[in-house]
Amino acid sequence: MDYAYDSIVGRQIRAAREARGMTQEQLAAQLQTRDCDVTRSAVAKMEVGLRHIYAVELRAMRDILNVPYETLLP
Repeated sequence: MDYAYDSIVGRQIRAAREARGMTQEQLAAQLQTRDCDVTRSAVAKMEVGLRHIYAVELRAMRDILNVPYETLLP
């Protein structure tokens, strides 16, 4: 598993989330409405690269944060 890559993606997600004025709790709640079993703690781990981000979660985050994939992926 490439934790360095996960960390970079996590930082991009955090920046996009903060730019939208969302908390980790709000992002987790929105992900849950899209059938992603993600807690606030899981979002925090994603943002620091301690938890892998699955494709379905990334797609949901792209939609929730209203950004293109290029914003979230290096």
